[in-house]
Amino acid sequence: MTDATSKDVQRLLGMLYQAHPWHGLSAGVNAPGSVTVFVELVPSDTVKYEVDKTSGFLRLDRPQRYSSLSPEPYGFIPRTLCDTRVAALGARAGVRGDQDPLDICVLTERTLNHGGVLVTARPIGGLRMFDGDEVDDKIIAVLESDPTYADWTDLDDCPEVMVDRIRHYFLTYKDMPGEGPRRVEIADAYDAATARAVIEASMADYRDRFGDPEATFSEILKRRAPRG
Repeated sequence: MTDATSKDVQRLLGMLYQAHPWHGLSAGVNAPGSVTVFVELVPSDTVKYEVDKTSGFLRLDRPQRYSSLSPEPYGFIPRTLCDTRVAALGARAGVRGDQDPLDICVLTERTLNHGGVLVTARPIGGLRMFDGDEVDDKIIAVLESDPTYADWTDLDDCPEVMVDRIRHYFLTYKDMPGEGPRRVEIADAYDAATARAVIEASMADYRDRFGDPEATFSEILKRRAPRG
C-alpha cells in the first residue's frame, strides 16, 4: 500500500468516525506556542466531567459537593502525557507524572455553555502542582480568538486575583466530605516560556508511550496490504 493510499484511508476514517479526543487529535500545528484544547468542564458545571480514556466520551466523574466551581473552561491538550519528562521539570525527588494528559485552563471573556468542544488557546503560564507524589501541572492559557486577552503573552499580564482564584480551585476541588485532606500543593506559578517547555515535555512523554498514531496506522496498513 502506498503512502498516498494510506493517507486516503486515514482521511476516509476521519470523515466517517469521530476522533478520540486524546489520541485522535493533535496538540496543534503551532504547539507549544498555541495548542488545541479539548474542554471537559465549564464554569457552570456542578458535576465533574472527565474524558473516558478507553472510549473518548465524556464521563461523569463525581458531583461537585462543595460550592467551588471551575473558574474558567478546563480540559486537556491532546497527545500529551504527564510522565517522566514532565516530572523531571518539577525538580523534586521521588515524584512521577500522574499518567494523564496535560491539564489546561483557558481564560476567556466569552461563555462556553458546555464541554466536549475544541478551542485553540495560547499558553501564558502555569501552576506546578503536586498531588501527593504525582506531578499534576496546570497550564494557564488565553482563548486565541478572544480580543479581550489579545495582548496577554505572559502570566504577569494576568491579574493576581485571577491567578489566586485558579490556584484556590485546584487546591480544593478534589476534597471530598468525610475524607482526610489530600496532599495537594502548588509549588509555584511559572511563565509562558516554562509553560511551553512543560507542553513540549508532555508531548515527548506521549510519543515515548504511544508513538505517532498516524505513522503507526500507516505501518499497520502497509503490513496488511496484499502483495502482488
